[in-house]
Amino acid sequence: MRRDLEEQRPRRVHRTDWMALLSGVLFIVLGILTVTRALTDPLVLVGVLVLGLAFAGLVAIISKAIRGK
Repeated sequence: MRRDLEEQRPRRVHRTDWMALLSGVLFIVLGILTVTRALTDPLVLVGVLVLGLAFAGLVAIISKAIRGK
């Protein structure tokens, strides 16, 4: 019975939000680097943050253009 209900419903497809995914990974990596004191210079941290967010934005724009939306 349950299998019949599953076959009737169309599958919902969730597209990946690349900006959110890459930004989250960036903040986790920067947090780890800060806690372990691998990077201590605030200027380097800000630079890496800005470059990482710019890269995430670029990937999000390219993926949206490829999808055609």
